[in-house]
Amino acid sequence: MNELESKLARVGVLLDNYHLDALLLQRVSSFAWASCGARSYINTATTTGEAALLITRSGERYLITNNIEAPHYEKEEELKAQGWEFCLAPWYGPNPAIAELTRGLKFGADMAYPGAVDLSTEVARLRTDLTPVEQERMRALSATAAEALGGSARAVKPGMSEMEIAALIEVEAQKRAVQPIVALVATDRRIFDFRHPLPTQKKLERYAMLILCARAQGLVCSLTRLVHFGKLPEEIRHKAELTAQVDGMVMSATRPGRRLGEVFGDIQKAYAAVGYDGEWQLHHQGGSAGYEPREFLGVPGSPELIKVGQAFAWNPSITGTKSEDTMLVTESGFEVLTQTPGWPMLRVTVDGRTIERPAILEID
Repeated sequence: MNELESKLARVGVLLDNYHLDALLLQRVSSFAWASCGARSYINTATTTGEAALLITRSGERYLITNNIEAPHYEKEEELKAQGWEFCLAPWYGPNPAIAELTRGLKFGADMAYPGAVDLSTEVARLRTDLTPVEQERMRALSATAAEALGGSARAVKPGMSEMEIAALIEVEAQKRAVQPIVALVATDRRIFDFRHPLPTQKKLERYAMLILCARAQGLVCSLTRLVHFGKLPEEIRHKAELTAQVDGMVMSATRPGRRLGEVFGDIQKAYAAVGYDGEWQLHHQGGSAGYEPREFLGVPGSPELIKVGQAFAWNPSITGTKSEDTMLVTESGFEVLTQTPGWPMLRVTVDGRTIERPAILEID
């Protein structure tokens, strides 16, 4: 069974479980998942793209779009060859295909839609269970993104604005054929003040945080790197070591058969163990990854089951520092996917195992 066949089979099981006749997929992430990596967006910041997919329990598969986008889906994404029946409408008017194709049917959707059962959570679960082919794509994407962010970090110079640093990140990603859907930058005091730092015109003095969420063939990986010019203050060095310890503990705790809420409980304990009880309340801690930067955030009591083949991007932070990489859950533990070549590392010990986490790059 190839990738597409396995996904269609999983959709069939979902429809059977909910006694539905069809599934409508409108999210950019769901479209990419069901089409094995195709792009439905024009505006890269949008949740829904320029096309939707409809899959019926009896086996019909439809792509609903307008006449502008159809050539792209047929000739570049090759979706007609993949077996999707195109349902087109002129760009200047509504497309009646969804209403016509679902008339008389009980159907679900990957987001709120009139007359449909909201299966957004269930479809997100489908997206998180990566096939072997998707795991290889995630490995390739992550390695490329790590190389891009590492190159950006090493090119940073004091006096650059955060906007200029963000531009470096975007160029390094794009020229490697990965799309930077998030490029955040903070320098100096802003690292301490903001957990999601949109870049500004502030100029770098000594300390910079670079954050990248990169996308290719629909999949998304996330990572953060920090750079300091001159001697690193002991307060920051100590916090970075403690943050790395928390990160190592949560990575080690992300094991098959556990629930996301259980791991989140371990995160809370990890912060307390390093002397920062409650610090987790200041920023989300990450969670499962896939076709969204986070498919499911780690939150107290989350029932989401951790499985082999799922990707996670945890991002613990202690005010002024952060540690973030994308990892894959394996039969033997976990595999860090976004390792930056030549980057300095911190070594922490968790349950007798040494785990390496990125250190702050110090530049004289």
